[in-house]
Amino acid sequence: MDDALLALLKTVDTPTVCNAIEVAQGQRGFDDFTRGTMLCSAPGEAMVGYARTACIRAVTPSEEPPEVIKARRMAYYEYMAEGPRPGIAVVQDMDGSEAIGAYWGEVNTNIHKAFGLSGALTNGVMRDLGDLPEGFPVVAGSIGPSHGFVHVLDFDVKVEIFGMQVAPGALVHADRHGAVVVPEDVVPLLGDAISTLIRSEKIIFDAVKGKTLGFDEFEAVWAAFEAART
Repeated sequence: MDDALLALLKTVDTPTVCNAIEVAQGQRGFDDFTRGTMLCSAPGEAMVGYARTACIRAVTPSEEPPEVIKARRMAYYEYMAEGPRPGIAVVQDMDGSEAIGAYWGEVNTNIHKAFGLSGALTNGVMRDLGDLPEGFPVVAGSIGPSHGFVHVLDFDVKVEIFGMQVAPGALVHADRHGAVVVPEDVVPLLGDAISTLIRSEKIIFDAVKGKTLGFDEFEAVWAAFEAART
């Protein structure tokens, strides 16, 4: 991903990226995106980066010795501080729908932002919504007040966020709509695909926004739209 593509991806929303992947692949059927409704700490912001992955749990205390938990936590932080940039922390809460541990609050968001990460994606919990740092959006499964017994189980592993499988190093785009993994073979085509998508959609928008349109006119517009996408 070059600087030009990175800059472009920061300006578009995740639905646009999903549509552009279909344009690049020349077909529908791509399904590597989140399911269900997620929450975003900064609705106007999108994040893009390579996944730094981990798993946590918080409903019950760990049964491992405290020194083991502390050592793993520090190894996790070292892992998050390294790797390709831009990067996104992608953390699966293994408590799933029962998740209560707000791992993403004022402290952890500021730490991860200082590591150079661009945001966090999780099926788990966030908090401290008025105190999170600018430029570090969190897309999460829920909001809650406490971190519970949160502890790191593992990192640098494949995780699942709202039905979306994410391998370490995968290119992820996320915003208030959810998240998508960009296929590796699509990355070189993505910039042109987004431009094609925007040009083709403009044909529709110019014809219908704020206007009245009969079916015959619409048929011609739609034909031009379909031709522009291919």
